[in-house]
Amino acid sequence: MRQNDNFSPIRFYATAPYTCSYLPERTARSQVALTKVIETPALPPETDLNADLGIVYSALLVQHGFRRSGTFIYRPHCDDCRSCVPVRLPVERFIPDRSQRRAMRCHAGLAVHIGPPAYSEEHFLLYQRYLHARHPQGGMDEDSREQYQQFLLQSPVETSFVEFRDNGILRMVCVIDKLGDGFSSVYTFFDPDLPHASLGTYAVLWQIEACRQARLPHLYLGYWIRESHKMAYKTRFRPIEGYREGLWREIEPG
Repeated sequence: MRQNDNFSPIRFYATAPYTCSYLPERTARSQVALTKVIETPALPPETDLNADLGIVYSALLVQHGFRRSGTFIYRPHCDDCRSCVPVRLPVERFIPDRSQRRAMRCHAGLAVHIGPPAYSEEHFLLYQRYLHARHPQGGMDEDSREQYQQFLLQSPVETSFVEFRDNGILRMVCVIDKLGDGFSSVYTFFDPDLPHASLGTYAVLWQIEACRQARLPHLYLGYWIRESHKMAYKTRFRPIEGYREGLWREIEPG
């Protein structure tokens, strides 16, 4: 990897153990990627200190199972557990099933607006409602505006906020990164008062089509955990690949 004169190479470290947010009875650790800035008076004040790390994440780290939360780039690095599997969809091979085709028809009339990361009180209030309904007592449901901004608005790569509206009413927001070989679905939150609307399914379907339109081969969906019912939806999109033992392999049904 070619090194920018103002930056040291990417460094990795393991965090201290913490309670797993997906399997609370287990302890987790993460491997974190960092760039240490070399102190030099030649570094201009407007330099983006995350620029090099963002380039490496987009071009390389995501292909090795890393994800981001704000500017925090990480992957699971647990001592005795390998349940978290990075997954991605090869979009040209994807074929929707009957329920997914129904979701596409149901929401085809939603108005879509794509914009850069920017704070919106309307977005934040929908985010809060979603978390209180879908992830109560999970910690995130108490996020402040500052925590929300750190999580979703700060990014070292090209990021878009995609709004979906029904007659002007905000129904869903998808936060999407554009990477070297695809899109990464960072986070999606939607109206929790429409429990049977399949908005989450439609969000993934919309992103698959966006990848195809951009001629990008993959949609990265984060981590899949077989034991977590919250993650089960990811393997309903087929075919899907998981990153295990240094290789991307198709995950078999069941």
